[in-house]
Amino acid sequence: MVKKQMLVLIAAIVWMAAGSNILRLGIAAALVVTWEWWMVLAMLAVFGLFFTMFFMIVKKHLRRIYGYDSDRKHCFLKFFDVKAYILMIVMMTGGILMRSFGIIPDRCTAMFYTGLGTGLTIAGILFLINFICNTLREKKEKSKESEKKETLSDGKEDAKESAKDEGQSDAAKDARQ
Repeated sequence: MVKKQMLVLIAAIVWMAAGSNILRLGIAAALVVTWEWWMVLAMLAVFGLFFTMFFMIVKKHLRRIYGYDSDRKHCFLKFFDVKAYILMIVMMTGGILMRSFGIIPDRCTAMFYTGLGTGLTIAGILFLINFICNTLREKKEKSKESEKKETLSDGKEDAKESAKDEGQSDAAKDARQ
């Protein structure tokens, strides 16, 4: 069980690991084929398509995660919803099977996996950036709260001392009279 902020870090790690693995496969295929200009355009189109899709998914998951109750801990698997797990299983199974049976030529693997892996890795980086920014903001807010508490407690002590001093001066006045 983890706090919701850790779910964002877990998502970042999973997305970057998956993305870098797919990118590795794409680069390995890219090294054995002769690239042509249209292949570069196709790879950029795949990247653009998937990055746009992943960007929207990242925003959706962040809204869902930050909508969780912050006082309680959550199962570490809740960084994805059920629909995302199903999509991930289908995509991984399909990719593994197509590569295993040699259905996809190296040219296609090079173009598709390089674009897909880059988009997925950058989506993971977006999760990581969000995690870092929110962690820093939370630390800053906690720091401000503790400074506020110190200021309030110092103010109470000053008020007690002032009241004590006033009480002594009243006693001194009474003694003089």
